[in-house]
Amino acid sequence: MDRRSVNLVLAGSLTTALSLLAASASAQPAAEQEKCFGVAMAGKNDCAAGAGTTCAGTSHANYQGNAWKYVAKGTCTSIKTPKGNGSLTEISGTRSGG
Repeated sequence: MDRRSVNLVLAGSLTTALSLLAASASAQPAAEQEKCFGVAMAGKNDCAAGAGTTCAGTSHANYQGNAWKYVAKGTCTSIKTPKGNGSLTEISGTRSGG
């Protein structure tokens, strides 16, 4: 490899490493946040969306009971949705789909 190719490879590696670092940092909640199930819009969850999903942004329905979003600590159960209030634990039953 010539010097230019080595520089391009190193630059690409550094960019990838910085991107991964930024992504992992943004996935960590601030101390004043908590997970709230059943409040995320379809595709806008922070994580946990059940079988067939990989994590963030993979919920299939609005207010899906097994998908959570970070919210300000102490506010989750007071968040009202068309399907009921948010929950600090996974919501089973009819809220996990459509």
